[in-house]
Amino acid sequence: MRRKSLQEMRKDAAMIFRTGLAAVAPGPAIRAHCRRVGDCLHVGAQVYDLERYEMIRIIGTGKAAAAMAQAMEDLIGDRLAEGLITVKYGHLEALRTVRIIEAGHPVPDDNGCQGARRILAMAQKAGPRDLVFCLISGGGSALLPLPGQGLSLADKQAASKVLLACGATIHEINTIRKHLSDIKGGRLAQAVYPAELCTLILSDVVGDDLDIIASGPTVADSGTFSDAMAIVDRYNINHQLPETVVNYLARGVAGAIPESPGQAARCFENARHVIVGSNRQCVDAARREAAARGYNTLILSSLMEGETREVARVHGAMGREILTTGNPASSPACLISGGETTVTLQGKGVGGRNQEFALAAALDIEGAHELVILSGGTDGTDGPTDAAGALADGHTAGRARAAGMDPRYHLEDNNAYPLFAKLGDLLLTGPTNTNVMDLRIVLAANT
Repeated sequence: MRRKSLQEMRKDAAMIFRTGLAAVAPGPAIRAHCRRVGDCLHVGAQVYDLERYEMIRIIGTGKAAAAMAQAMEDLIGDRLAEGLITVKYGHLEALRTVRIIEAGHPVPDDNGCQGARRILAMAQKAGPRDLVFCLISGGGSALLPLPGQGLSLADKQAASKVLLACGATIHEINTIRKHLSDIKGGRLAQAVYPAELCTLILSDVVGDDLDIIASGPTVADSGTFSDAMAIVDRYNINHQLPETVVNYLARGVAGAIPESPGQAARCFENARHVIVGSNRQCVDAARREAAARGYNTLILSSLMEGETREVARVHGAMGREILTTGNPASSPACLISGGETTVTLQGKGVGGRNQEFALAAALDIEGAHELVILSGGTDGTDGPTDAAGALADGHTAGRARAAGMDPRYHLEDNNAYPLFAKLGDLLLTGPTNTNVMDLRIVLAANT
């Protein structure tokens, strides 16, 4: 194979990312698991005779909810009576029957609260001869905020900001969120019961744990108030969280507030759950595209977690190892990983975990001119920015300095966005209307 130029590798990285993204588009994901034959809707192994239900409704939440609802509207057709979903601002599709409420993410807002109340009310209308489809995707936890009795939206907002900044994993964050809510942790399934409930899920959680995705509104809760309080103690955030939040959790530990429904609860008798898309599908599609472009591919993991900077340095080190020894894959090589890392905020800059990953990697691979590293969020919005992530190579750190920017200072200030914006290396996709965590690509070619 002829040697690839750095510019070709940069283009390859972007196309490999977009191919992975296309593999988890909500519409195709729904249609891969659901098909209609006459009046029967096949969802996985389950068959629903649409004619036998008095009312069919769609409820849901998440960044991909609108695209998922569009696919379900096409399948259910005029048998669909009504529907309501909450999505992140701008994550829209043209829907016929299902109404959309745009809301705040990652910090919940009043629109999200109003949407959660209306979704809960719609669920509570369901009778024993009704069928409810619930569409869940990443971001759903923030987009479906319904504070527990005695808590305010301001309490939830403050708690969200603390949890997002402390370095906790999404599993830990959502364990706490479930126990501050009147709709998460299976409580939405309680509202739907005794109607039949089918939840279709686009997973944005490492390991695809159903009760963690969007804080599991229709899934039995495997956690407890004690688990939630243990996480607060682990990160020593007792005094950063609102006093009302800490007191609420303490009351739950003491038994003054009922635990969320567990596996034995009756509300799950008529409930089924199907994962229609996940990070692994994204990673596999990216690997196929990389192979088609002539790279020797290696999937590191679709379950990658950890502090962003440290994970980035590991990826950078592996890229340098390929150039030096040909291990763990021979050049030209493509290493791929998925999952979701965490950032412990120390500075006051602008960026997200993927931009921070790319910047940390850029410092690690400086001078390795045959390496390209891309890190992007499949939802198209990395942290509070309009970028999905960023692309770096062995020249990035030097280019930044030549442009008057200190890359190490930007990293320490959690301020990757303006650096990559000035270099023209932001990964800009716009809202993708999907979300299956992150995709990272390392290209190494010295042949």
